[in-house]
Amino acid sequence: MNSEMETLTPLNRFPAPWGKEIDLKAVAYESGLAMLRITIREGKRFTQLDLDTATALTLSQHLKDWAEQAKTPPRPSTFD
Repeated sequence: MNSEMETLTPLNRFPAPWGKEIDLKAVAYESGLAMLRITIREGKRFTQLDLDTATALTLSQHLKDWAEQAKTPPRPSTFD
């Protein structure tokens, strides 16, 4: 268990499909480490994920790529 003090700063909270809620917080540690805490709640259950900046950037790019592809109707495949 980490005994280092952390400071939480709320960033955003928004609903997600099927009754879930997503909560984003910045986590600052005494050492200077910065993390993004993602909490997904569904009723009394929750999942918490802390991401460093590199992982958050990678995840954000994958989410953006998927969302852009998913909103566009699939194009027919063409084979030469």
